Amino acid sequence: PPAPAAPPPETGAAAGEEEAEPERPRVLVVDDSRTIRRAIERKIESALGFEVASAKTFAEARELIESGGRFFVAILDLNLPDAPDGEVVDYVLARKIPVIVLTATFSDDVRDRMQEKNILDYFVKEGDIAESIIRLVQRIHDNQGIKVLVAEDSSFMRHALRALLENLRLQVLEAADGEEALQVLADNPDVKVVITDYHMPKIDGFELVTRIRRDHPRGKLAVIGISAYGHGALSAKFLKNGADDFLVKPFLNEEFYCRVNQNIELIEKIRRIEESSIRDHLTRLYNRRYLYEAGGKLFENARRGNLTLTTALLDIDFFKEINDTLGHDAGDQALRHLAAFLEQNLRTADILARFGGEEFCILATNIQPGAAAQVFERIRRSIAETSFRVRGKNVKLRVSVGVATRLRDSLAEMITRADELLYEAKKAGRNRVVVED
Repeated sequence: PPAPAAPPPETGAAAGEEEAEPERPRVLVVDDSRTIRRAIERKIESALGFEVASAKTFAEARELIESGGRFFVAILDLNLPDAPDGEVVDYVLARKIPVIVLTATFSDDVRDRMQEKNILDYFVKEGDIAESIIRLVQRIHDNQGIKVLVAEDSSFMRHALRALLENLRLQVLEAADGEEALQVLADNPDVKVVITDYHMPKIDGFELVTRIRRDHPRGKLAVIGISAYGHGALSAKFLKNGADDFLVKPFLNEEFYCRVNQNIELIEKIRRIEESSIRDHLTRLYNRRYLYEAGGKLFENARRGNLTLTTALLDIDFFKEINDTLGHDAGDQALRHLAAFLEQNLRTADILARFGGEEFCILATNIQPGAAAQVFERIRRSIAETSFRVRGKNVKLRVSVGVATRLRDSLAEMITRADELLYEAKKAGRNRVVVED
């Protein structure tokens, strides 16, 4: 039978009040130069979307903090009219707020003074420094929640490293020897950086690095070796055993911060590259490449009898009309809305991918025999009851679903069968689920 004519997208007035926006991260900027304050403020707000509170004097900065202002980082002029010797830096550091210093002049004396205060970094006020400051502010913000493990038998050195790392807003775990470090790492597989001394009881730094690399490859976890014995052979051996970096004690705080941040940024860059190869750029769901790679493993498990596999293809009804009537940005919103809904309502063991256009593929494991129709009908009905907003209106979606439940000779054949069933759902009038007999 011919397909029914496409109805206009279902819209209605937005129901209820807007949800409150989450509180934006806050940055404190203090400088007596209005030009510098405004340049940094505009860059942070436009590039990062953070809220900026600015002051031109120590007194104004103190008032902002003491009136309850909460800041995750502060950018401070070293020489203010009412604080010519860096008093504002000491005041803000005492409130446990990480500090980036701005200075009009640079000298070894200034550098030494700043390093003693344990600031994050300093910038000379010349040229376009805003971009460099933006990168550091972003890094400090993104560090929150990242775990770093310190393996060091000296409690004094562990405490010192913890203070430095917490100033970077990192979450710090400690171990007094290599054996304890392996246990902490086993309990916290999401650790991103391990900083390990060479001389430790039970398991030394070399052996620790070797054993870490058995389960944690480069690019997933960074290892930085440290030692008071700084000859080239030691650092080379650390690197050959699998470390990513090496520092000789004592080291400058400035160098330590740079090494830690750079290793974290490298891991993040590798993750982004890997993610971009398996993710759909619009919905951030998995793409077809990942579907066939990971789904192929599920399929082989199903063939061995270790699990059952159900394959579904889901398509948005009258998607072209959404684009034509409301614009392509509305179509993109529809895809993102449906992707987010499916992610929230499917099990983590299932694989969800954007198959192409307005079509999504679901590989679901161990659905009880005969339950597939009920499961996917519930999903279809729930989608119909939700909506997304476009230009102040609510837009509802309808979907058709084809579900293949029989194991075939390949995953591709199961997807093809699901596509045939999806076509049957479309022919039967759309907004329905067709499950294999």
